[in-house]
Amino acid sequence: MAIPPEALHPVTAFALVGVLGVGAQLIAWRLRMPAIVLMLVAGVVAGPVTGLLDPAREFGALREPMIAMAVAIILFEGGLTLNVKSLQDAAKGVRRLVIVGAPLGWLLSALTLHYAAGLGWETAAVFGGIMIVTGPTVIAPLLRSARLSRRPAQILQWEAIVNDPIGALAAVLAFEVVSVVRASQDMAHAIGETALGIVVAVVAGFLAGAGLAWAFRRGRVPEYMKVPVLFALLLAVFAFCDALLHESGLLAVTVMGIVIANAGLPSFEEMRRFKEHATILLVSGVFILLAAGLDFGELSALNWRAAIFVGVIMLVARPVTVLVSLIGSGVPWRERALVAFTGPRGVVLVAVAGLFGERLVSLGVEDGALVGPLAFALVAVTVVVHGFALRPMARALGLTGAETPGLLIVGGSRFTTALAACLKENDIPVLLADPNHGKLRAARRQGLPNYYGDILAEAAEHRLDLVSYATLFAATDNDAYNTLVATDLAHHFGRDAVFQLARSKDNTTRHALPATLGGKPVVQDLTHDQLETKLYEGWHFHFSRLTEEFTMEDWRAENPASLLVGAQRPGQILRLLHTGENLKGVPDMRLIHIAPAQDAAEARQNSQEARKDDPKDAGTSAV
Repeated sequence: MAIPPEALHPVTAFALVGVLGVGAQLIAWRLRMPAIVLMLVAGVVAGPVTGLLDPAREFGALREPMIAMAVAIILFEGGLTLNVKSLQDAAKGVRRLVIVGAPLGWLLSALTLHYAAGLGWETAAVFGGIMIVTGPTVIAPLLRSARLSRRPAQILQWEAIVNDPIGALAAVLAFEVVSVVRASQDMAHAIGETALGIVVAVVAGFLAGAGLAWAFRRGRVPEYMKVPVLFALLLAVFAFCDALLHESGLLAVTVMGIVIANAGLPSFEEMRRFKEHATILLVSGVFILLAAGLDFGELSALNWRAAIFVGVIMLVARPVTVLVSLIGSGVPWRERALVAFTGPRGVVLVAVAGLFGERLVSLGVEDGALVGPLAFALVAVTVVVHGFALRPMARALGLTGAETPGLLIVGGSRFTTALAACLKENDIPVLLADPNHGKLRAARRQGLPNYYGDILAEAAEHRLDLVSYATLFAATDNDAYNTLVATDLAHHFGRDAVFQLARSKDNTTRHALPATLGGKPVVQDLTHDQLETKLYEGWHFHFSRLTEEFTMEDWRAENPASLLVGAQRPGQILRLLHTGENLKGVPDMRLIHIAPAQDAAEARQNSQEARKDDPKDAGTSAV
């Protein structure tokens, strides 16, 4: 049933876009599906299929500026993630993909458009420049769901964000050349104006980022005004540069984000988190708007050559571009293969392609009308294919985290070492981290995965592949440090997956902390010292499996003194149990618990071994 033309008020349309975008991401998370695919489907169903949402009808002339500003904010947030220190061994590969890959990709895309899609050279040159873009709006959700290893994820993320404005500017340059040829104008003058616009964009982005960092560091902007000032300056820089040279604003805001990311600001993390939340909303909204604005009539103009074009881009042009660019880069062949066959396109490609398609038509280039439909076809196919194929391909190449993400334990002790050993023995990924080298001695002797260093340091973020761990357990002998770790890393793991040992002074109002700080307590509110005492007395970890016959009630009857630590449902991650949680058992659920010593002899033997392994008795000190 068709929807009447004036059906939606703009406020209702905004609300619908938000509900569809965020709802699609939430459902995708629940179903463990690529979010970008569901957003595409939701937009198409709401737009051309049912006619419920028509962006051109609801928003009119504001639609294009809204999308342009949203894309600018998305690219700026992407630039904020590009800290040079985080590149490490992926830096050379990223440089190659930008310096070699961008022009090579432009050339191969233009050739494909001309010979496979049948476009003229003018349209192929302009559209080929746009196709350098690989889409940060698509890469971010894909990386979030695929859980890739650190280096290929960094390469894909950096390439997408850095090449995005480069692709838009390549299209600008090609379009200027076409305009000059069509109008018989001075070529040198047109290219000079384009070069000047690019230089101004880079300088403006650098000065804005450096100036903002200086003002924040000197306290010239109060804390509560930092994000509003950031937003206002971002939009001003984008508008100024875009007025000077269309699409150069994208380059300016990307440079601005990179400068701020590498300025070492104390308040940077809070700003980046806020920007991440805004970007999730913007990506959802823009994708819904573009999908809802799709015109099936335009797509009907495509023929069999469009399918050949998409296939050649995905299976020939993209792989050749990446493999040639990464020759001699030191990137292992598995990672090269993964990057080569991963090139999803997204919002920027569709938005910029539609704009330049209309401009080409206005210049008299008839096949410019095919640019928009071809762009959407490429985006739709790459989003669906890579959305479903990226994780299986990465898994086949051994470039993902563990199939069942494990536990990151912060704090080396008798208790945590025994817990880690039990988890490893039962094939659950575990990592034991501590800044005190001596406290990891027992873990190293038992061959347990361990990390010597502060988990909050930048070095840990760059050296550890945290994608293999879904739960954090702060269990050092310092309650304040446990709270700090749990609070700081809650953003990465999610507050439902962050736990810490009970604080020794948490039972009075004077010492109680608000719910916004720390993690959930575990092991019946026992403190570090109480748990260490139990291990000295001979308590030990056990795994038990429930069945149809052996239920949770049976387990409790057989183990009245045991303390439950965690549980794992079939095919799911290990879940620590917070204090007071009433666990409902199911068949094949595995329980991890601490059981008391069976006899005095065993207790004495365990106590002697514990004291032998105790770093305090061994005379170690913090490093």
